[in-house]
Amino acid sequence: MSLFVTLSRRNVMKRDIKPEQLRAARALINWNRDDLAAASGVTIRTLARIESGQTSPRQTTMQSLVRSLEAAGIEFIPENGGGVGVRLARRSDQG
Repeated sequence: MSLFVTLSRRNVMKRDIKPEQLRAARALINWNRDDLAAASGVTIRTLARIESGQTSPRQTTMQSLVRSLEAAGIEFIPENGGGVGVRLARRSDQG
């Protein structure tokens, strides 16, 4: 049963976001922790612990953080041989 839960949880989370990516994403859009906490509903203390690597967040917590950052214009780049990263997403209203 615990094996199923572990595999199930791994399958639901389609990508792993690293603490460095969260910090870089905030920097790209000039957000501090207060801004991300307000946008995502995640406490500042929890966010600080995630970004410092002190804790592994729950799936729902990461989804909230990622959703908030993506809504603000961030695109997360998965491991593709060159390493994970973040960038500003190309918007359809840009030339």
